Amino acid sequence: MNVVLWILAGILALAMLGAGSLKLITPKDGLADKGMELGELPAGAIKAIGLVEVLGGIGLVVPALVNVAPVLVPLAAVGVAVVMAGAVLFHLRRKEIQGSLPAVALLVMAVVVAWGRFGAWAF
Repeated sequence: MNVVLWILAGILALAMLGAGSLKLITPKDGLADKGMELGELPAGAIKAIGLVEVLGGIGLVVPALVNVAPVLVPLAAVGVAVVMAGAVLFHLRRKEIQGSLPAVALLVMAVVVAWGRFGAWAF
C-alpha cells in the first residue's frame, strides 16, 4: 500500500504543479485557450488557486523525500482535496459534468493519500 500511496501522491503532485503553474503564469484570457475556462472568477482568485495548487503539489512529496516534517504530506493531501472539492462544485454549478470528472478523480486520490498517510502508512 505504501507504493500505491507514493504513486498516487506523485500523480497528484504532477497534476497540481502543472495546473497551478499554468494558472500562475498564464493571463486569465489565455487560460480559456488552454482548456481552463474560469469565467466569472477574478484574476486574483485564479492566481491564488494556482499558488495553493503549486504548494499542495510540493507538499505531497517533498517533505517525505527529504524527511523533514513528513506530517505535511497528509495535510497537503487534505488541502488538495479541499481545492478539488471546490473545483467539482465550480464545474457542477456551471452544469459542466464532463469538466468535473478530472477534479472528482483527483479529489478521490487526494482523500486516499490523506487517509493512508494519516493512518497505517504514515511516515
